[in-house]
Amino acid sequence: MGIPREPKAAKYFVALLSSDADLVNSVENDLSRVFSEIDSRSVVLPWIVSTFYEKEMGAALWRQFFSFATVQSPGRLAELKLQTQQIEDRYRSRRTYGRRVNLDPGYLDAFKVVLASTKNASQRVYLQSGIYAEVTLLYHHGGFHRLEYTYADYVWPETIAFFTQLRARYLTQLRQLG
Repeated sequence: MGIPREPKAAKYFVALLSSDADLVNSVENDLSRVFSEIDSRSVVLPWIVSTFYEKEMGAALWRQFFSFATVQSPGRLAELKLQTQQIEDRYRSRRTYGRRVNLDPGYLDAFKVVLASTKNASQRVYLQSGIYAEVTLLYHHGGFHRLEYTYADYVWPETIAFFTQLRARYLTQLRQLG
């Protein structure tokens, strides 16, 4: 029989999608208050995956990932998803009521990248408060690998490079914590 133990702390990140570059500094400040200081930013990439968000958020969307200095319990994922939704609401357009920023939190550990979602699906596990978790990338054989349902922007070479660097930083942090 196994003995239940708390998992090791995880490295949190947020995937940001927007067409409004003027929001970034304010959103970064809000994210820092929720997660901790931002310690890494990916390159900014044009969103070419789909037109799904254009009606709500406009055209010329771009994607960027942020990670945070403090490692935290993976058990906080649902709570942090709810807090990022509050940040999204803060920046809604008063004119169209649409989002101006989309924030998707997740975490990385030594073995995987996990995303939070408000939508149920066959590959998602319910956490609490209407929030689900999904393993979207697995780390094995020296790199990250997609699953059948992994979002296309999570396997862009730039995104894989960001997560690879993030994993190295995370493992260093764990060693420093003992």
